[in-house]
Amino acid sequence: MRFWKREASLWTMGFVVLVLLCALTGLVFGDAKPKACLDLRQFYSSKGFSLNEVPQTEISGEHLGVCSRSYTCCTSGMEENLLNLSRREFETQVKESGRTLQASLNSQFKSFDEYFLELFNRSEASLQTSFQTGFGSLFSQNAKVFQDLYSDLRHYYRGSRVNLEEALNEFWARLLERLFKALNAQYMIGEEYLECVAKQSETLKPFGDTPRELKTKITHTVIAAKTFSQGLVISGEAVRKVSEVYMSTECVRAVMKMTYCPYCSGVAFAKPCSNYCKNVMKGCLANQADLNSEWRNLADSMLEVADKLSRPYSVDSVVLSLPKRIAEAILYMQDNLNTFNNKVFQACGSPAQSSKSEDQIKRGRNTAEEVSGTPGAQLEKLLSDVSRMLRDMMQYWVHLPRNLCLDRESELSETDGCWNGMKVDRYLPEVMGDGLASQINNPEVEIDITKPDMTVRKQIMELKIMINRLKYAVNGNDVDFQDTSDDISGSGSGMCAGDQCSRDTRLSVPNTDKPIVYGYPSENKKVVKGRSSQNLPCVSLYLLSLVTVLLRR
Repeated sequence: MRFWKREASLWTMGFVVLVLLCALTGLVFGDAKPKACLDLRQFYSSKGFSLNEVPQTEISGEHLGVCSRSYTCCTSGMEENLLNLSRREFETQVKESGRTLQASLNSQFKSFDEYFLELFNRSEASLQTSFQTGFGSLFSQNAKVFQDLYSDLRHYYRGSRVNLEEALNEFWARLLERLFKALNAQYMIGEEYLECVAKQSETLKPFGDTPRELKTKITHTVIAAKTFSQGLVISGEAVRKVSEVYMSTECVRAVMKMTYCPYCSGVAFAKPCSNYCKNVMKGCLANQADLNSEWRNLADSMLEVADKLSRPYSVDSVVLSLPKRIAEAILYMQDNLNTFNNKVFQACGSPAQSSKSEDQIKRGRNTAEEVSGTPGAQLEKLLSDVSRMLRDMMQYWVHLPRNLCLDRESELSETDGCWNGMKVDRYLPEVMGDGLASQINNPEVEIDITKPDMTVRKQIMELKIMINRLKYAVNGNDVDFQDTSDDISGSGSGMCAGDQCSRDTRLSVPNTDKPIVYGYPSENKKVVKGRSSQNLPCVSLYLLSLVTVLLRR
């Protein structure tokens, strides 16, 4: 009887100890009651979503595909909504950043374009005024020759298929015909005779060295101006098209996990760790970062052309001095008319005398304004502003991930605790490099480096073509786009023809690095993690058994 009383007493004491242990466990580990989802409900509603599907308290996260599968405030439907929201917001953010740069490029193009066309207008107006005063009827009867010259210059600058050298040669040829007939009105001069005169012009130089000198200055200046303005347009278009590239599913999942999973996990206050955000953005914008090399080359080439627009003779001095130089050429012909006529008559024969008696045209006067060779204040400021913008935009594509993280990432240091994709803690992985090839080990965004985005690759080709044109323009040469394809498709471009990138296995880069093991497990493991309190029954039973054994002794 005593034995049974002793056993009952022992079991009573064990039960009491078990109750005490459970009570103590509750105090240590806290109440296992699910937390309320107040923060998430407020946030979710602010994004325009209905609260009907939002749970009042945390639920099991087994159903989630992106966020942690521990206890959560998000349903699978909510997760899908947040994925779509992440795509819209991120693509909008990239586009808005691109629009800012594009607007700057467009503004600089508009300023330069308006300035250069205004130079043509001022130069033509100056010629009309000064020639009307200085040459009278000789100008008024041949005004269309000069109008056509300025029209050809404008059309060429605007990108029309006008051969600039041929247009200048045609101007001097037509001017020679008109002036030779007007200054030799006492002779009967027909078309065949004028053809003979034209053949002698190259050796006799009726206008002196002015046509050759002007051709050099005009071609260098107008080609540089045209190519420079085209560079600004092409740059803006590249920014627009690349900023509209569709974001991959893997990228959107990574952005959503970084941005909105903290709300689902009940840590709405947590912002992404700085390096974590950079890795997500570098993975998402890997293709865009591949523009960096040609983008920098483009900016460098445009800076070189901008320098040519002010040295050795400025663009405004060349265009505005046209009336002065053309007037000098006309006066040279008038002053040397007898010598020119004698040599032409020797080569082409003496023309017959005209029966009409016309007054001899008097020598003209060069009343055109003298123009300084140094760039004006407006041009200097214009080129200075453009040059500053070009230098600022050089690293746009490789700085874009960092810039997009500025408003997202935590202000706390990595060691102070921030959202690392799983929980509020340190972020251990290193930051990836720039460009597609550097993302092979990106821990946040899964990306196939053998399949580059074709829209981005096409823009890289457009930039290479533009760079080639700019390099030619520096030396006063113009090239046609079709003529540059063989020269610029060389090594180091990272280009892919058609779908070659997706087929050619040689482009695959084997991963020879050992995988890095971090201090927290991968989210991809299909293990449902519960609260620490879910393990309490096992702990309690273990302690109960231990106490029982001790009491038996």
